[in-house]
Amino acid sequence: MNQGNGVPSWLGPLLHRLGTARVEDFTRLPTPEEGGRASAVLVLVGEQHGEPDVLMLQRAETLRTHAGQPAFPGGASDPEDVDAAATALREADEEVGLRPESVTVLAQLPPLWIPVSDFVVTPVLAWWHAPHEVHPRAAAEVARVARLPVAELVDPENRFMVRHPSGWMGPAFQVRGMLVWGFTAGVLSALLEMGGWARPWPRDRIADLPVPAPQPTPSAGDDVG
Repeated sequence: MNQGNGVPSWLGPLLHRLGTARVEDFTRLPTPEEGGRASAVLVLVGEQHGEPDVLMLQRAETLRTHAGQPAFPGGASDPEDVDAAATALREADEEVGLRPESVTVLAQLPPLWIPVSDFVVTPVLAWWHAPHEVHPRAAAEVARVARLPVAELVDPENRFMVRHPSGWMGPAFQVRGMLVWGFTAGVLSALLEMGGWARPWPRDRIADLPVPAPQPTPSAGDDVG
């Protein structure tokens, strides 16, 4: 873990906890030893006016899968990517124009399996030590980019469970016009707990996802029924 470039002290508890993180901390689904398409996402934590935030994008409504769904920047690995961090940074550059040199990679989380798409996703935690303007670079894929404040993500008023028509249930966030759910919300929920930032929230508050909706991506805190 690289803690240079002014990594703030409030990230310390999370980084310490990630040193012993296991797949089971994020999902009840074991990652297969073989198979699955390798991919990575960038969990980019920054700070504005002394308050931490997380970079999030919203997929275009015209995509065949995950249409309109908020997500971390990321995608499938290319042969030239040396590791998951290289994949996550390359994808973030292609999707929102993130400059790799503005980022300090801190940790790679355990690879997590998404059975509905057979992707094995490695979340990469990073510190945005030199923030700059970002925007959708490919309008056909990305509709919006936003920095979601951690204070709003942990606000109990913005947290609830969502239920997919298939019966799948999982944690969700409603922040600044974004309904964050599925794999992204599961990883985010687990990280907020590990970092000691989470606040008690009403897990019996359940909202049905609109129909049609993207296929569920089981993750941390999921109830796959």
